[in-house]
Amino acid sequence: MKKLLIAALVATGSTVAMAEPPMDKYNKACAVCHAAGVAGAPKTHDAAAWEPRLAKGMDTLVSSVKNGLNAMPPKGMCFDCTDEEYKELITFMSSPAE
Repeated sequence: MKKLLIAALVATGSTVAMAEPPMDKYNKACAVCHAAGVAGAPKTHDAAAWEPRLAKGMDTLVSSVKNGLNAMPPKGMCFDCTDEEYKELITFMSSPAE
């Protein structure tokens, strides 16, 4: 699965596969919902839950975060995140736990 994720990121032109996520931003904004799967949010490190989302492409995921989707508010509560930080956070949350 990890190889599939890396292959998907390479195919989309992403270079964040090895980047460290901004953990302070994850803890302040993302973990509130993604740690427990609140309101249908895919849980952090649940690769199977993230797989269909990743299939849409990283740019689509970043757009969904920035605009909000379903119960997720616009910008996912990270109002100062850059697109690269969103990509790093998505990559971190969608990767299986090591």
